[in-house]
Amino acid sequence: MSSNSELDAIRQRRLIGLRQQLLEEQQKTEQRQALEGQKQSLLREILTSEARQRLNRIKLVKSDFVAQLELQLIQIAQSGRVRLPINDEQLKQILIQLQSVKRETKFRRM
Repeated sequence: MSSNSELDAIRQRRLIGLRQQLLEEQQKTEQRQALEGQKQSLLREILTSEARQRLNRIKLVKSDFVAQLELQLIQIAQSGRVRLPINDEQLKQILIQLQSVKRETKFRRM
């Protein structure tokens, strides 16, 4: 009988561990959702609706790029380097500047 009680104790500890993992994952998910909500709220203040629409269309193709761009836009706005709200034309110019930096090509002559 003692083996059954040991098995039950092991199962109980395992169940407690799994519940703790689930709770931690739920908390992380809630934190991510809260941060995403704050970021979207800031972007609504920073960008005009047309600029947000453009950003969302780009997000469909380049989600990693847009995640970085959103953070940069928030930093730019908080530092006061640009007049708010950023309209579609200003966003296009920012995108062009970012692409020109990324697309530096070097040729080596042989």
